[in-house]
Amino acid sequence: MKRKSEIVLLVYGVVGWLFYFSVVSSAGTKKAINDVRFVVEVEDVVTKYTSANNGAGPLWCYGSTVIARQGNDVYLSIIETGKDVPLLCNTRWQLWHRSANGWKIAQSEKEYRQREPCPVAIFHKGAVFLSVNPSVEPAGVKYGRCRPLVFEFNPRDPGGDIKTHQPVWADGTDFMDHSYRGFAADGARGELLLLNINAQTSEQFVSYCDDSGKWHQKGKIKFPIRSCYPQVGLRDRAAAVMAIGDIVEPVEEWQKLKFEKLNRKWDYVFRRLFYTYTADIRKSDFIAPIEIDTVEKTAGHISNLDLYIDEAGAVHLLYLKRPHHYSFIRDKYFPGQAMTAYLEYVVVKGGRVLLRNTLAESGQDSKRLEPSFARFHIDSDGKLWVIAAGTRTDGTKRAFGNYIGRIIQGESRPRFVRIDLKHPFGTFFTNTVRGGSEPSDIIDLFGIADDNPNLRYARIRLKSVFQ
Repeated sequence: MKRKSEIVLLVYGVVGWLFYFSVVSSAGTKKAINDVRFVVEVEDVVTKYTSANNGAGPLWCYGSTVIARQGNDVYLSIIETGKDVPLLCNTRWQLWHRSANGWKIAQSEKEYRQREPCPVAIFHKGAVFLSVNPSVEPAGVKYGRCRPLVFEFNPRDPGGDIKTHQPVWADGTDFMDHSYRGFAADGARGELLLLNINAQTSEQFVSYCDDSGKWHQKGKIKFPIRSCYPQVGLRDRAAAVMAIGDIVEPVEEWQKLKFEKLNRKWDYVFRRLFYTYTADIRKSDFIAPIEIDTVEKTAGHISNLDLYIDEAGAVHLLYLKRPHHYSFIRDKYFPGQAMTAYLEYVVVKGGRVLLRNTLAESGQDSKRLEPSFARFHIDSDGKLWVIAAGTRTDGTKRAFGNYIGRIIQGESRPRFVRIDLKHPFGTFFTNTVRGGSEPSDIIDLFGIADDNPNLRYARIRLKSVFQ
């Protein structure tokens, strides 16, 4: 019986690989990459950030982007901290616009009513949107009620009148200043998808705006444990969500040891990665979430990084996995095991994993890229790229930097090429198609580099040369 089960699993694995290579790969992947050419066209400081000390920095909403491109125009959402405004909702959104004349603030919120950054979305030939979560409580109320809204801006006049959308939710909402929301757009079709967490039950409530501009409640997603910072994708009405477990340390011995070493009461862990999808957001609910990966048994850490739905409906996932998060726990409970980091790539179709691959990993080889962060990018031909942050020895010097490589059918790892930025990003957002930006040969990066508290922008134009 056991032998029969093993044969069935082997057959499913072979079929999965064949299916992936037949329907997921784009036409351009038949040629192997020969070189990567690009130019850094812009690298500048947009503004400076003053810490709000409320637990949410300018990149806190890392599951949803704050930067989007429409043609030659770039839109950026930044939070500004109010001086002497009491916690927790002590910031306000600013919508920045970059044209041929550079960056300027198009419009700002009048009061400081936000705790978190406000994700941006855009339509290819339409409006710019902000997901906002203003407090409805008096200033200074912590963990108070908030009212999630979506603001619509006219790109021809982003400083003009704002249209307010009120998303529709299932019954039982309890939304507060810790929204852990996800925001996505199908830029081609002109549709939006918004998630917001219930403060009491940790369920993610779902609201969907169709191409007529009408909002619909689409139920809620219940993960096996509280899961946050979701990457959300919407394409041709298929929707996908990746979220990371976010709970207090469940192992009492590890909790005590961490407090002894770190003297810190905050002790949330991020070890279990979950995924769910629906083939048609109009007609079907999200499936019961499946677990993509876990480092629960070794006290590790997972960072969910990016998600992409391709034209065949396959969903590409990107995340960083560290089997051991703290060396002092490793030393006591897992002696002899290495402190490693893996940049993981997974392809899912129909709720089933088709492909797993490690794109980069730390190790004894100093020329190997030791990854610390990454995002996908889709070029104008639909090719899939990875922009990564990490440390590697280039020539004789080992240094931190940003790298770019392309995911190619049949090749186990991208050939990462260093991007020569004067100030490489540690963490960053991109003009992702999940936010509605069109696939593009221009990569817009926004984030934090080595000159914090500066908030930086870089524009990179790429061109691939094939054999």
